[in-house]
Amino acid sequence: MEAKKETHWYAFYVRMHHEKKTAEKLEMLKVVHFLPIQEVIRQWSDRKKKIKQVVIPMLIFICTDEKGRIELLQNLPSLTGCLIDPATRRPAIIRNEEMEKFKFMLDFSDETIRFQSEPLAPGEKVEVIKGSLKGLQGELVELEDHSQVMIRIEHLGYATVEIPVGYVKKL
Repeated sequence: MEAKKETHWYAFYVRMHHEKKTAEKLEMLKVVHFLPIQEVIRQWSDRKKKIKQVVIPMLIFICTDEKGRIELLQNLPSLTGCLIDPATRRPAIIRNEEMEKFKFMLDFSDETIRFQSEPLAPGEKVEVIKGSLKGLQGELVELEDHSQVMIRIEHLGYATVEIPVGYVKKL
């Protein structure tokens, strides 16, 4: 009797623009996977269109065991490798709780999800990229509950404004 193999979530790198095709292949192979996609409205000069956009380009999450991970890398040319944990120098294992929170955020967020690999920190220069203050540059003063940022605006002294995190980018 074979023991059940322990499965984990891994983040696999995918060739550029192959995320959806790779997800289709994994679906056909009945491999548990998650490709974070959200609907966004794209603005062209003459029209607006609702499109499905990959949240993290060139990345797909797959739940498998170690043997399955190796087999997938060998048999699917569109998979180019795994995200590596720098501390252990082994493929990074993503906890189930983190995956569930990420899926929940994608399912229920009213705002477009932007994935940021570098966290914002107080003292960093930021630019407002959305809303009525678009284009304004300032300094990040405080990050509260990961949902609001307050920035100090240069040349205005210590005036601050609360802006949703999704409205700013690091300079």
